[in-house]
Amino acid sequence: MRSVMQTVWAVLLVTGICCCQTTPAAPGNATEPAAASPAPAPSEAQANEAADRNAITIPAGTRIPLGLKQAISTKNAREGDPVYAATTFPFVMNDRVVVPAGTYIQGKITRVERAGRIKGRAEILMHFTSMIFPSGYTVMLPASVQNTPGAEKTSVKDSEGTIRQDSDTGKKVEDAARNGAYGGAVGGIGGGLGGGLNGARIGAGAGAAGGIAWALLKRGNDVRLEVGTSIEMEVLRAITIDGSRSRRMASVNR
Repeated sequence: MRSVMQTVWAVLLVTGICCCQTTPAAPGNATEPAAASPAPAPSEAQANEAADRNAITIPAGTRIPLGLKQAISTKNAREGDPVYAATTFPFVMNDRVVVPAGTYIQGKITRVERAGRIKGRAEILMHFTSMIFPSGYTVMLPASVQNTPGAEKTSVKDSEGTIRQDSDTGKKVEDAARNGAYGGAVGGIGGGLGGGLNGARIGAGAGAAGGIAWALLKRGNDVRLEVGTSIEMEVLRAITIDGSRSRRMASVNR
């Protein structure tokens, strides 16, 4: 009997110890709140899409009116000299001012030819290289002269935009005839005083020849573009500008 009681007490003791033990919490049952996940960064595609919405492309062949800010003449211009102009009217695309009036256009002279004495007309070639908006935003610009509506007695002779002085052959012939007649009269008077009739004839011939030669050997007229001369610029290749800057600058210009 005693051994039975000892066995019962042993069982009760073991059972009590097991009940007092705390069952460990299972993994994943913690009550603490999970940390918030960071917001995903915009993808590269989204960033490119936003940039594309602000991009405006000015197509090749676009013509924009300019006014020269300095006088240019083939008499004293040199290759490499700078050219300064400004837009005289806003350029608009899709009801939006893309290039406001007053935008500066910078370029350079790439070739100069003075008129010859016997033949050859004065020519000058310039190219525009940059467009500077009122805020200072600058875009590289491949452009040339398409027309010179504000320049008298000049024309654009080729696709490069070479400005050429109109022919003055008729005026040179007229000057030669007038100067030949004047020289012949003066030479005849001088020859007659010293050598009679034959002297007058010789003197007249020499005087006329001299007058004609002087007129024909004069250098032709130079190309001269005054300050404010109207020039039509043509964009040679498509250029892309930041439309957000263009809109901001257009509102400031107004």
